[in-house]
Amino acid sequence: MSTHGQPPIPPGGAVPAQGAAVDEDAGQFTPMDEGDLDRPKVKGSFIFLLALGLFGAYLAFVTPIAISLAIQVKALAPDNEEYLGVLLGIGSLAALLVGPLGGQLSDRTRSRLGRRRPWLIAGSLVGLAGLSVMAAGPNVIVLGLGWVIAQIGWSQTVNTFTTIQADKLPESQRGKVGAITGFATMVAPVVGSVIGGVVATQPFLLFLLPAAVAMVFVLIFVLFYKDSDSRGITFNTPLSAKILLSKYVYNPKRYPDFSWNWLGRFLFFFGLTLNTSYTAYFFASRLGIPVEEIGGTVATVGGIGILGTIIGVFLGGFLSDKFRRRKAFVLGAGILFGAGATVMVAAPDLPLLIVGSFMGNTAIGIFSAVDQALFLDVLPERDREAGRFINITQFATTIPQTIAPFAAAALLTFTAVGGEKNYSSLYIAGAVFTVIGGVVVLKVKSVR
Repeated sequence: MSTHGQPPIPPGGAVPAQGAAVDEDAGQFTPMDEGDLDRPKVKGSFIFLLALGLFGAYLAFVTPIAISLAIQVKALAPDNEEYLGVLLGIGSLAALLVGPLGGQLSDRTRSRLGRRRPWLIAGSLVGLAGLSVMAAGPNVIVLGLGWVIAQIGWSQTVNTFTTIQADKLPESQRGKVGAITGFATMVAPVVGSVIGGVVATQPFLLFLLPAAVAMVFVLIFVLFYKDSDSRGITFNTPLSAKILLSKYVYNPKRYPDFSWNWLGRFLFFFGLTLNTSYTAYFFASRLGIPVEEIGGTVATVGGIGILGTIIGVFLGGFLSDKFRRRKAFVLGAGILFGAGATVMVAAPDLPLLIVGSFMGNTAIGIFSAVDQALFLDVLPERDREAGRFINITQFATTIPQTIAPFAAAALLTFTAVGGEKNYSSLYIAGAVFTVIGGVVVLKVKSVR
């Protein structure tokens, strides 16, 4: 919120933004029923550019998770497939630790470009640097270092796009925009898998082609998005190291609906990550195809799954806005994903694998659209600390991405039979967690 005309910041502190209620004991803003102050509807051009930018960022961010990191690990360490889970976990841990810092700094950024655009630019450049290191990496250690850098950069870019939605979207458009942006982010890994299948033997193209597309699309959004000059914004407290660390957490009792939604999202993504961490290896094992040759099959299955994603995001997003209900759709997504994973475990051949994958893609589409609208509905202190709480929300995604790969590697070790890894165990466990995640969301009270 702009505060032009206010007194200058006094030495040793800052004055609060105009209209903010201040909790003197806690040193932070108190809730102001901001959700009741609805925003004007955004234009179609904004939604298009937002979806385009998010598609680009996700293409660069998710392609290594979907296919390229698995291909490169196999090339650099052919006898140590478990390194993939370790690298994925370390990269997510780095994003987990750095993300809230970026969110808080974004909330407090004073620049001619506004609060958000500088962080889109910075995140994309850092992500590009990381993918460049991965492309040139001669061993698994350098590959992992590049993935840490890339994960930090692209996760910050993605989180900033989400924060912009919190800044701009009225309640009546959150499901619809969630459907459109959810579609963009679900299509990105499929396109990434296609790229991976085509250029699997060319590391530079494998990592830098998605990065180039991402840079172009993000910069297009930056050029056309009107982010208000934020140089006049002031705050009630200086940003000290103590305050930075304290805002990595919050009091769950103060925001119970936000907390239940956070937990449901955590459980869903934990189950999802158990499955996706070893997708390439699962398909290779089930179909008897070498991992380095599985890219085309994964791309084919993913391409068919696009239809499920389209159905899921638009059915869930638009209908949740129309009926003004979120929780039933989130629960249905959890159940559907669990059912799809079960079908894949039981599948004896490619056709049933496609059916299970289609069900899972539909569920992810529903969840991505509706749960995004739900967490925006219950987001605390939207006008003051959206970046902070967006990144706390992202903990529910990044923590599972951090611990689930390690859990997956451990589960594969314990369930191995005769030296053969049991990838089906990951899908069974994933089904259980996604269903529980959908049930937990029913605890949210303020949203139907």
